[in-house]
Amino acid sequence: MSFEVSKILLAFLVLINPLAALTIYLDATADYTRAERRSVARICAISVFIIMVIFTLSGQYILKGLGISIGAFQVAGGCLVFLISLSLINGNNNPSKPKIGIDENSTLTPRISKNSIAVVPLAMPMVIGPGGISTVVIYASSSKTYWHTLSIIAASLIISIICYLTLRAGNRVSRYLGNTGMNILNRVMGLLLAAVAVEIMAAGLKAIFPNLS
Repeated sequence: MSFEVSKILLAFLVLINPLAALTIYLDATADYTRAERRSVARICAISVFIIMVIFTLSGQYILKGLGISIGAFQVAGGCLVFLISLSLINGNNNPSKPKIGIDENSTLTPRISKNSIAVVPLAMPMVIGPGGISTVVIYASSSKTYWHTLSIIAASLIISIICYLTLRAGNRVSRYLGNTGMNILNRVMGLLLAAVAVEIMAAGLKAIFPNLS
């Protein structure tokens, strides 16, 4: 697997989609002040970065502790990512990012503290869910040099900044895209995600079966 920052960033951007958290963010912060909304976005972005760094640094040790080979995890993670991509292409919500805390009127009740909602459910699992975590672990476990690890952390930092900016501009993004725009974006993301999934599975199969050409 290539460890170019741009390639890792693309994979993370497709999987760790901050737009998925917009609905909950807008509903949960509807009666917050501007400063409180900014605080929620900031805490969420920082939490996403911390989660990604933790799994980047500990991913390979988790696999070793469980006795799971990198190849097997790549194949399993690739399958999960591919299922998510199919769901997005079909116009469904990401199955690994449920609408936690949303009632039938699409509101969060009762109001909870901004620190709590910024971490759960916004940061996890809405922004970074099982698919995102699996991808982080896959890239981290395939890392062979410090530069590779730094590339993953750099991509994580960029994703966190994008997450913050997206949430801060949530109202404008939602109005600009609308339901149709969001549906189109999800399908495009799903197509890119399918390609990422195939590459992850191919790398896993090569690791399990080294003689594959």
